[in-house]
Amino acid sequence: MSLLALARRSPAIRAGVSIAVATGVYGVSFGALGVAAGLDIAQTCALSLLMFTGGSQFALIGVLAGGGSPASALAAGTLLGVRNGVYAMQVNAALRPTGWRRFAAAHLTIDESTATMLAQTDPAEQRRGFWTAGLGIYLLWNTSTLIGAVAGDALGDPRMWGLDGAAVAAFLGLLWPRLSGGEPWAIAVLCGLVTALAIPLLPSGVPILVAAAVAALFAVVVRPRRPREAAAR
Repeated sequence: MSLLALARRSPAIRAGVSIAVATGVYGVSFGALGVAAGLDIAQTCALSLLMFTGGSQFALIGVLAGGGSPASALAAGTLLGVRNGVYAMQVNAALRPTGWRRFAAAHLTIDESTATMLAQTDPAEQRRGFWTAGLGIYLLWNTSTLIGAVAGDALGDPRMWGLDGAAVAAFLGLLWPRLSGGEPWAIAVLCGLVTALAIPLLPSGVPILVAAAVAALFAVVVRPRRPREAAAR
């Protein structure tokens, strides 16, 4: 079967390509915001090539652009990247990659590639979905990062064009599909309120860490009570 015929018959490949195209264009915003935050084109592209996790990248340059210290920027980016470690356990259990594929899968484990894999039930389709979304996003994200970084230099300050709002839009685009119930909405609203209250009081970059700690506290303290309450009923 040819690759084109396989792509037509595989729902995982079609989903992976769609997600790659939709997500890859965010890289333009990151490239423009990276140079606006004070990084040069090479540094901005290196972040996309090596870090390759959009939320952490936006958090890092957001803290730098806001006047935060490099340590605070690194802490914010690292904290947001911790979730990829959880995803990696699911990916390893489902795909069982070996050799060089193990390292490649680790680098491509992000929200979108993991979600595309988990949306499939057939093991072969899970494999196709993960690699299609991961490789597709990697190629498009890095290409659009370069375009955004170069265009950002040509345009001057991207904030004049409203591109500083693109990071917020990108975060909302990643978050929105996950707000599918009352509990995710409650956590999102609570963390938003905590962040709004913390911004005037704490240094740049720290409010997002406080909000993440509140979400983690909710997961540790509140959620375990529910099974016990259900069992008691």
